[in-house]
Amino acid sequence: MSAVILGAGMHPWGKWGRPFVEYGVAAARAALRDAGLAWTDVQFVVGADTLRNGYPGFVAGATFAQAMGWNGARIASCYAACASGAQAIDIARTRILAGLCDVALVVGADSTPKGFFKPVGGDRPDDPDWLRFRLLGATNPAYFALYARRRMALYGSTAEDFAAVKVKNALAGSLNGNARYRRTTTAEQVLASPMVADPLRLMDICATSDGGAALVLASDDFARRHGASSPVRLAAVSTVTPAFPGTVLELPNFATDSTAAVPPPERTFRASIAHAAYEEAGLGPGDLSFAEVYDLSTALELDWVEDVGLCPPGEADKLLRAGDTALGGRIPVNPSGGLASFGEAVPAQAIAQVCELTWQLRGMAGPRQVAGARAGLAANQGLFGHGSSIIATT
Repeated sequence: MSAVILGAGMHPWGKWGRPFVEYGVAAARAALRDAGLAWTDVQFVVGADTLRNGYPGFVAGATFAQAMGWNGARIASCYAACASGAQAIDIARTRILAGLCDVALVVGADSTPKGFFKPVGGDRPDDPDWLRFRLLGATNPAYFALYARRRMALYGSTAEDFAAVKVKNALAGSLNGNARYRRTTTAEQVLASPMVADPLRLMDICATSDGGAALVLASDDFARRHGASSPVRLAAVSTVTPAFPGTVLELPNFATDSTAAVPPPERTFRASIAHAAYEEAGLGPGDLSFAEVYDLSTALELDWVEDVGLCPPGEADKLLRAGDTALGGRIPVNPSGGLASFGEAVPAQAIAQVCELTWQLRGMAGPRQVAGARAGLAANQGLFGHGSSIIATT
């Protein structure tokens, strides 16, 4: 038995100022229409939680089930920061593989405040994220900038390289009706945008957004009975945690007592996330047709290109400059437009990545279609050691 994707749906990203439930319900209904199923066919609902939206956000599974109309479905809710959607998918897939249900609905949605994200829930001195803000004054852009500076020092990346990532993703986003930002841009415009955290400028950093995404998953037996001839298959879902000694989550490769005492790990944490997915799927980076990776900043996309194995460390800039990661290139990266075009709607974004995998693998991505797409990988990372990587295949 395997789990397949029968339906994918989204509520367009933006700053709409409405309750997150609206976005989730719209995405869920779109996914059900895409699957050709009714809400009453759903046996299990998993909601990816949003902590910025009060108690309904903490129990998102029940919130969405109530909003859709109680139908007796079993529910679950989960939170794993930016990996919440991937863990929600994993929960639904596991229940299907266990034979406990045939049809599951996965939903994530968020309604975000203006400005950069800040920790919620008051003082949390046992939370590394809260400590990073409180003790270091390191908001997310400052954190991204440290990674960017590290990349420049190690590999010679330039501000022009970072700007080229934005240009690439903006072009893809301009072709995506669900994207928040649908205008192309130039490197000159990126480099002229205000400096936020040196070397990253405003257009190098993703926004915070409202939006929703949903998937209908099913057993392959149900899909055949339903008449789905060749549905997209969930080949792997990786939610691994770090392994000793590579356990410095925020700024890897800084010297610690553990790394001084034992040899460094074979892979960085981010690389291990994708490797676990490859191992489960029985595929490798060379088998991919495209990838959706976590471009919180333009510089971080380059890191992720290397982490998921599309090239050796330090060579993502070469792929970018050669056009290999652009639409029409050898291995397009973020053909959806990425977070550069969408912004962060935290519980929805890993699900949205899989929506893009689904549409690309069906050949339904329109002007941003990757020709002959057969296998796609999505990857992002949640705070506090939450891995997230998903591989889907035809």
